[in-house]
Amino acid sequence: MPEPFGLIAADLVSETIAACCEPVCESALDPDQANLLAGWFRVLADPARLRLFSMIASRGEVCACELVEPLEVSQPTVSYHLKVLNRVGLLDREKRGRQVYYQSVPERLAVLSRALVVI
Repeated sequence: MPEPFGLIAADLVSETIAACCEPVCESALDPDQANLLAGWFRVLADPARLRLFSMIASRGEVCACELVEPLEVSQPTVSYHLKVLNRVGLLDREKRGRQVYYQSVPERLAVLSRALVVI
């Protein structure tokens, strides 16, 4: 599967958050802004990833081990989707012993929300 952002890495995404993005109804997006937003929306367009993101964001922090049963998919599938969400900067992860805990990154969600604001 190709990277959701092409050549845009999570580090670069952090640097562009302040600059991106005016609401799409307020001004036209430039190509870089459109690619950035499209990458995030592409990642969240997958129903399993959207559910995972929602579960984590609504609880604040979740151990990866708690996400397999509610999603009703295999552990490797959950791990893959968490990796994608983390790689694009929508989730942070922290390893504690053998467990990995995930938290949403509210700033990323704020950028997505702001871009879709209708004036």
